[in-house]
Amino acid sequence: MISTPDRATARLAWTRRALDDDALTLEPASADASFRSYWRTRHHGHSWIVMDSPPAQEDPRPWLAIGARLAAAGLHVPKVAAQDLQQGFLLIEDLGSRLYLAELNEANADKLYGDAMDALLTMQTKVACEDLPPFDHTVLVNGLEVMPTWFLERHLGHTPSCEEWDVLEAAFDVIIRNALAQPRCFVHRDYHSRNLLAVGENNPGIIDFQGALHGPLAYDLASLLRDAYIAWPRGRVEGWVESYRLRLRQAGVIGVEIDAARFLRWFDLTGLHRHVRVLGQFYRLWYRDGKPGYLKDVPQVYRYVIEVARSYPELADFAALLERHAQGRDLSQVAA
Repeated sequence: MISTPDRATARLAWTRRALDDDALTLEPASADASFRSYWRTRHHGHSWIVMDSPPAQEDPRPWLAIGARLAAAGLHVPKVAAQDLQQGFLLIEDLGSRLYLAELNEANADKLYGDAMDALLTMQTKVACEDLPPFDHTVLVNGLEVMPTWFLERHLGHTPSCEEWDVLEAAFDVIIRNALAQPRCFVHRDYHSRNLLAVGENNPGIIDFQGALHGPLAYDLASLLRDAYIAWPRGRVEGWVESYRLRLRQAGVIGVEIDAARFLRWFDLTGLHRHVRVLGQFYRLWYRDGKPGYLKDVPQVYRYVIEVARSYPELADFAALLERHAQGRDLSQVAA
């Protein structure tokens, strides 16, 4: 693997060759929770993004392959102008910096989420996914088990007793069975306000799709509407959920037997899977990877977990277990 200073030099040299401009400079555009990073440059009045995806850690080929599928379905993903798969550099369209997270407000939320749900329906009905890795029982279990390891044990310093493991496993079984009962479709996996951009045409711009799987219908909807980074009143969220159920029914994805209550349960418990996983993952990013930036979002994720779990009698013991050990702790802070 190239060291950081050498990689920066290689990245700049490659960009200058790709655009035939020895005066180009690069500035950070964004980074994510992986080894991948993004850099912005300007050439003849046009802005470009350089994706730096070190092949040993973040193979860029899945990003290219999934992006091609989404583009073929008419979705707005970054166009690719140049690539070097051996080094892991891509020169791609700059979709701008108007992330949904910064753009969303009370006045425009219906419109922006409406556009995002339209795009989601296209993903779920027009993008081939049967050959993608399955979001199966093993993936579901592995996602949930991140939480006891990194939240309960590592962060709260509590090792669950045998009785508590029974509670955890019973709750996990409810969550997993809910996910496996749903129709299967294309799953972006991180379809939320930090990966959607407000763009002038064919809104939204969609990024960070390289981890797509073949999985449960409600997963991306839960990622979108129960976003770890922005929260809306429950009644408004449930209104959007119902509007999407009607879209799915009109498109023939689900039948009339999937009523509002059943679909809401799919949505709630699929979102709960995501947030239980994220509750562990955000602490893992700090304790294992030294990335503290997600800690501020933990309290919102924890609230989602507790509020949804409390809403279902079979998950009440699970909610009580977490509350018992988290009580009085500032979850956005780590021990000194």
